[in-house]
Amino acid sequence: MIKPLHNRLVVERLDPEQTTESGIIIPDTAKEKPQEGRVVSVGPGTRDKDGKLIPLEIAEGDLVLFGKYGGTDITLAGKDYLIMKDDDVLAVLGDKAKSAAKTKKPRRAAS
Repeated sequence: MIKPLHNRLVVERLDPEQTTESGIIIPDTAKEKPQEGRVVSVGPGTRDKDGKLIPLEIAEGDLVLFGKYGGTDITLAGKDYLIMKDDDVLAVLGDKAKSAAKTKKPRRAAS
């Protein structure tokens, strides 16, 4: 596998659904590249001005949402990946995001 340097990570795009909710099949030419993927590999992080290593908040296996034009496309062993900086990641999806949403308590209206 590939090991990215510094604050970069390797992401495998998730395949978009082939049909809409109403059952219409979407042809390959009409599909947009997905903006969601799974992190395959993560670099060690960046260094501050004193040389101290600052690790990334994103870990291998995280589901992430990234910008439409973020990253650089590469093909490795017949699979397509993206190499991007951690700044290109907009959000972490999945278990971490779900658990944070569940812990939020709704506000009560003042009476």
